[in-house]
Amino acid sequence: MSSSSPKALGFWMCSALVVGNMIGSGVFMLPASLAPYGWNGVLGWIVTIAGGLCLAFVFARLSAALPREGGPYAYTQEAFGRTAGFVVAWAYWISLWVGNAAIATGAVSYLSVLVPAIAKTPGLHALVTLALIWGLIGVNCLGARLAGEVQVVTTVLKLLPLAAVLGLSAWLLGRDGAAAISAPLDTAQLGGPGLVAASALTLWALLGLESATVPADKVKDPARTIPRATLFGAAFTGVVYLLVCSAVVLLSPPDALKASNAPMAEFIGRFWGSGAAMAVAAFAAISAFGALNGWVLLQGEMPYAMARGGVFPAVLAKSSSRGTPVRAHLVSGLFLTVLVGINYAKSMADLFTFIALLATTASLFTYLACALAALKLQRDGLVPGSRLLTVVAILAGLYAVFTLFGAGREAVMWGVVLLAAGFPVHLLMRRTART
Repeated sequence: MSSSSPKALGFWMCSALVVGNMIGSGVFMLPASLAPYGWNGVLGWIVTIAGGLCLAFVFARLSAALPREGGPYAYTQEAFGRTAGFVVAWAYWISLWVGNAAIATGAVSYLSVLVPAIAKTPGLHALVTLALIWGLIGVNCLGARLAGEVQVVTTVLKLLPLAAVLGLSAWLLGRDGAAAISAPLDTAQLGGPGLVAASALTLWALLGLESATVPADKVKDPARTIPRATLFGAAFTGVVYLLVCSAVVLLSPPDALKASNAPMAEFIGRFWGSGAAMAVAAFAAISAFGALNGWVLLQGEMPYAMARGGVFPAVLAKSSSRGTPVRAHLVSGLFLTVLVGINYAKSMADLFTFIALLATTASLFTYLACALAALKLQRDGLVPGSRLLTVVAILAGLYAVFTLFGAGREAVMWGVVLLAAGFPVHLLMRRTART
């Protein structure tokens, strides 16, 4: 069915998919999480951006040589075989629908600033979250092009409040100079555990740099379009994050920031009033909505690609007359619904933190495997060899291991448990293939 699917996504839609998936709820919520780390938060962004660009380069080279649907799963299977491919696909799929729960929760959290009843009525935030999720599943089931158009519009809109933060920050620094900075620079506190923890936190906001590699069968000229969109999207987003989040952290009182549920809205509101704060909250919700739209696209495409490769039940390999994997979308949506449902009693902040860290950990297994796959495929001659790719792939792998340590024991433990849960499915599929 792939050959007959419409090639709906060009460079700008793929770039919007990458940027839109990366700029979601994280940029609007992370300043509060990074506040305790001060300047280590700035260094954490630099480490994460450097590691993210290494990963983006690896994905760009892999997608240019092997422009296949499924992205990380396809590369790992080509390098290490079906079992390794399944483990990566399973981990990545988990990170997709688990992460979508966090993104949706972030969107609803900012909506609660506009509609306080969402936060005050028990269980209502879970219902609104699920309504948002299933609405976007419906959009994606109608076709990749419609999802791409939604992504372009929401990507443009989500950049507006970030531009406002940058403008306000530049004005404050121009007016007050160094006196505007609330967090003084103490070089003795730089590095160490604070830097490791900040680097792990910032990676959540950078997840999605591989987004354009997954729906490769729906991309125009994928061997050229996907690498360009991946590198452009990762570099652009990294610079935006570094400037915006660092400005909010360094120009805000640390104690007030740590207690904030909407740190960017409060930063704007402190200088421009409550009306501006409400506007930022609305744009933050739109930002998370756009990110969720892109991730919902991927949470359907990944199990669809896995099923077409024979590692998931064949029933998920069916696509609609529009070329969209409706069944795979429905299955992913069901798991997502269960996750939100069983955690409905948690506060939005607690739910976001727990799920975001879990999704990050699952993604790190995928990133490490893809860095190793690039080295193996280069050695086998399937990816054009170069010393630059070798060095960058090694750095990308080391970065993934470094960030796994930063994620903490609990997150890694739950990540391993979720990975192990996939092996019965793998064994069942192997048994089915032999019969």
